[in-house]
Amino acid sequence: MKYALFLVLFFSDYLVAQNSDFIILKKKGKTSASWFAGRNIAFTTKSGAFINAYINEIKNDTLYLQEFIVQQSLTSFGTYFYDTVGSYHYKFHYNQLKAIGRESKRNFDWKGSGGVLLGGGTLLTIGSGIVYLADRKKFSAPLMLASAGLATIGYFLAKGKSNTMTIGGKYELIYMNMQNK
Repeated sequence: MKYALFLVLFFSDYLVAQNSDFIILKKKGKTSASWFAGRNIAFTTKSGAFINAYINEIKNDTLYLQEFIVQQSLTSFGTYFYDTVGSYHYKFHYNQLKAIGRESKRNFDWKGSGGVLLGGGTLLTIGSGIVYLADRKKFSAPLMLASAGLATIGYFLAKGKSNTMTIGGKYELIYMNMQNK
């Protein structure tokens, strides 16, 4: 056992792991996210193309990507399965990225709830307006004001934040070269 430990320590200088380049997204100087070979990335290029692909390699300021074409197929039992039909290979310089898609969180959906609140509040407001025109005795001003307020709150909740992080301004994309010189 002593000899094995000696050999491992003696030859450890010759064992070198392969370094991989990666890119970092910083927000106001703090690291927000990082991407390296073996991860998926979703982004929009400066030309307007949206790419959701697997990173095969990052080398010399370039991302080598593979986007898979997935097709839904039916079985004889009436169920379906997803089948990979093919793939496309891309390479992009990291400066060609305009915006990077935010990873979806599995929390409560504020945008969807805001849309429902906006729709319901609008319908209640319109309904209260119709009741006011048809029969003023049954009209309820507090109901109309509350429904208009809920519609306004729903509008601001549905508006929410964007699903992309636009590079420039508060977001900065940095390429990290890890090649041995």
